[in-house]
Amino acid sequence: MHNYGASHLAASWRTVRKNTVQIAEEIPADKYGTQVANETMTVGQMLAHMACATHWVVQAHFVEKLSDITGEKFGAWFGEIGAAAGALTSKDAIVAALNQNGESFATKLEAMTPAQLDEMVTLPGPGSKSRFEMLLGVKEHEMHHRAQLMQLERMIGITPHLTRARQAR
Repeated sequence: MHNYGASHLAASWRTVRKNTVQIAEEIPADKYGTQVANETMTVGQMLAHMACATHWVVQAHFVEKLSDITGEKFGAWFGEIGAAAGALTSKDAIVAALNQNGESFATKLEAMTPAQLDEMVTLPGPGSKSRFEMLLGVKEHEMHHRAQLMQLERMIGITPHLTRARQAR
């Protein structure tokens, strides 16, 4: 139905994750505790969350291959994400997880067939989405947090690499 397929999803995901990793590498380890306000994630917590956030999607679409996702499933997966993210306590561990989990996810995306991408998945509450839309949402989630990290970079005196590249052009 669409010309934007699995290989495009994987390539765009790799680009987004590459930019996230660059930010993670550029922020000094001693700034991983920085946060914008009380009750917000620190730099390290946000990066650890991003490193682990693909877990639920992998479980839903590649491991269990569900066509109906329940609230209970979401709750269990998000508990697992929180535990995995909480175990990432150093910059090196976070960057390694970002790289490893990001490439693992991209490889799984590449293997999706057009028919699989078009499958509809029922979600908690009213409604459903195609696997394609749900998988695209993973990239959108990463970009949302990456924008927050770019603001945090500016707060600690780092000009984000994408801004530096634009300025150089």
